[in-house]
Amino acid sequence: MKKILPFFSYIFHPIFISVYAGMIYLYLNSSFFTTLEGFFLLLQIALITILIPILCFFLLRTVGKVDSIMMATITQRKLPLIIQCFLIILLVRKTVTIEYYPELHFFFLAGLLSTVLAVVLLFFKIKASLHMMAISSITIFVIGLSIHSQMEQINLIFFLVLMNGFVAASRLEMKAHTNIELVIGFFLGMLPQVLLMQIWL
Repeated sequence: MKKILPFFSYIFHPIFISVYAGMIYLYLNSSFFTTLEGFFLLLQIALITILIPILCFFLLRTVGKVDSIMMATITQRKLPLIIQCFLIILLVRKTVTIEYYPELHFFFLAGLLSTVLAVVLLFFKIKASLHMMAISSITIFVIGLSIHSQMEQINLIFFLVLMNGFVAASRLEMKAHTNIELVIGFFLGMLPQVLLMQIWL
């Protein structure tokens, strides 16, 4: 089991959560979007939240600002998270707009709020688990979508709740976080989603 646990840190790395959320959103709203529209939406999300951050990571590693994609230290996290804030702003202003994708729009706005709070905590020498922030945010988002669409997604919700546990265990096994950092990350991801969910539910 100890050899398997690190796998969850990679498959549920925060960089992939935006695409996962987009896929789930399109799946639950498949009758409202064509296959082509869904493809281009996911492509744009992937470009802004995966490709550009990866390119930024290699640039930052080249200049010695980071040494791992896991960004273990507080110092290494500040600049990548600030860049992430600007990318999310770009995403919600140009791609995932409130007119066309309201639920997904507020998911990313809540994600922006979570990221800003994570940055603020870094200035107080507090490191939140970004993995827990990401997995808890998508879990709450799916619960909200299930209620909003009146489509019971018990299996998917159960799976995501289970993944919260596996991701937490993975981060502990890899000695990447303490228990309190995991708890802080969980609530940083969950609370903004619950707060903004009231707008679109």
